[in-house]
Amino acid sequence: MRRQKDRNLFALLEAQAQVALKSTKALHELTKDFGRMAELNEAIKKLEHEGDDLTHELQNRIATTFITPLDKDDLRALSQDLDDVTDYVEAAAARAELYGLSSPRPDLAPAVELLVQAMELTEKAVCSLQMGFSKSGPLRELLKEIHTVENASDRAFRGALKSLFDEPGIDALTVIKWKELYDRIETAVDKCEDIAATIGTIIDKYA
Repeated sequence: MRRQKDRNLFALLEAQAQVALKSTKALHELTKDFGRMAELNEAIKKLEHEGDDLTHELQNRIATTFITPLDKDDLRALSQDLDDVTDYVEAAAARAELYGLSSPRPDLAPAVELLVQAMELTEKAVCSLQMGFSKSGPLRELLKEIHTVENASDRAFRGALKSLFDEPGIDALTVIKWKELYDRIETAVDKCEDIAATIGTIIDKYA
């Protein structure tokens, strides 16, 4: 019975990670075709609602399970950060539509591609948790890769802002709109690194 409860907790975490990954991929599709903005925004909103439902279910399971396979605070942190990735993706997509952005800037798709890479690695790391930590080498390598992608995202974010601020003749309102979009993409990547940090702490506790 306890093993089944453990599997259920891990399955919910994995489902959250998969929803977050799907949302980043949908955002990446949007960056390549603003003509599909309404369609993709609707898809991302549905994923965000699905992610919220999974988060609530997992938090309730944690609260009502006497002994959990991992520390309850760590499970809560992982769940919340996975939900935050989806939330920030939805916020970025929603602002692109709300602000009436008609075409993508050239550095948008590469920035979101790094977010997709970070989330792909994060999803693999989350799905590795139920395998245990007796041989944690491959999982630690995944965490290093997430950190590497996050560093690349930092550089891309700074480059995108510099290009935005230095563009001749651009009006201040347009700068604000695009900066808000970039900020949310970068924060979503930061959340992937937060998840990696939590998993690193878990490995140290249980390896």
